[in-house]
Amino acid sequence: MPTPFEGLARPTILQIVPSLDIGGAERTTVDIARAVVKAGGRALVASSGGRLVEELRAAGAEHFDMAAQSKNPIVMALNVEHLTRLILREKVDLVHARSRAPAWSALAAARRTSRPFVTTYHSKVHESPRLKVFYNSVMARGDAVIANSAYTAARIRKVHAPDAARVFTVPRGIDTDYFDPATVAPTRLAALRASWGVEDDRPIFILPARLTRWKGQAVAIEAAAVLHAAGRNDFQLLLVGDAQGRDNYTHELEAGIRKSGVGHLVRLTGPCNDMPAAYALSAVVLSPSIDPEPFGRTAVEAQAMERPIIASDSGGQRETVLTPENVGGLGHATGLGVPAGDAAALAAAMARLLDLGAEACHAMGARGRANVLAHYSVRAMASATLAIYARLISPSHG
Repeated sequence: MPTPFEGLARPTILQIVPSLDIGGAERTTVDIARAVVKAGGRALVASSGGRLVEELRAAGAEHFDMAAQSKNPIVMALNVEHLTRLILREKVDLVHARSRAPAWSALAAARRTSRPFVTTYHSKVHESPRLKVFYNSVMARGDAVIANSAYTAARIRKVHAPDAARVFTVPRGIDTDYFDPATVAPTRLAALRASWGVEDDRPIFILPARLTRWKGQAVAIEAAAVLHAAGRNDFQLLLVGDAQGRDNYTHELEAGIRKSGVGHLVRLTGPCNDMPAAYALSAVVLSPSIDPEPFGRTAVEAQAMERPIIASDSGGQRETVLTPENVGGLGHATGLGVPAGDAAALAAAMARLLDLGAEACHAMGARGRANVLAHYSVRAMASATLAIYARLISPSHG
């Protein structure tokens, strides 16, 4: 089978990202760098550094330190000079920016050096205020503009109106070897149970997300209260995530738990360093985001781990979760969709899966993993991305 770069001299691809700490854009940067190297290319990344640098280098890529995270206009102007020299010195064939601040510098450097410029829109596409729309518009100025979902692609077209031929939908890919229930040993589950103080066998719902209002933790607490008021206490709800300094919101959630009288059902666990084990410990995963997810990584990771997902029926999650309404019934679904912000609907969905039975839930989970393997793997994402690179650097392009 031909490789994406077949017929091309060894291409050098430069990705620019603010940092290489843990996050969606950062993880994808490393995944694509690894794929470039594996396909016979040379992978460079410019960033301010972070925890993923060593993993990047272990994949055979090269890292260049730069204040890529800065929004200071003077630093951004200096970054244009740094990137221009880097592109010329390292004979870079294509530049790929993954965030707005470094994208402005990367765009200028790419134009100066006549290199193809690619962007990936990882974040929300805002319609206002005007200054923010202009600042974000750099992400729609690439020779190829990659959207992480059809929803994001539609938002890009509506807000920024680029030439439609330049917009490509490449769904986020996850590591299906890492997120694989078969690899989670019982000792990992036991360790997580102990650290979280989970002492009984009631089915566990988890909501894994950083503690921020739009991720819907307050809606989930309200849903638990609805179930409790209906006499249901046959479940546990664990809110798994880092507050990232949002102490006021954390206190608000804790007060909501106390006020609702569901302290015996709901708890905040804090961050988790073993998410495959967290998913494996759960019976059902929740992703009740109030605002539309541009992609919605949680819903895909849950399916990869063979867990039914209950997700807000909006944004990218409408694409990734196969709900009874869009696949012709519960027997073909991988999860349930609920209106965003609707605690009663979320409670009803939770009750529906509690009552569904272990065998049907297991079948739903198995369909979820098959869905991810077919559409949302790192391999699929990398193949599509490298094909875009190859098209832009091909001598016949343009």
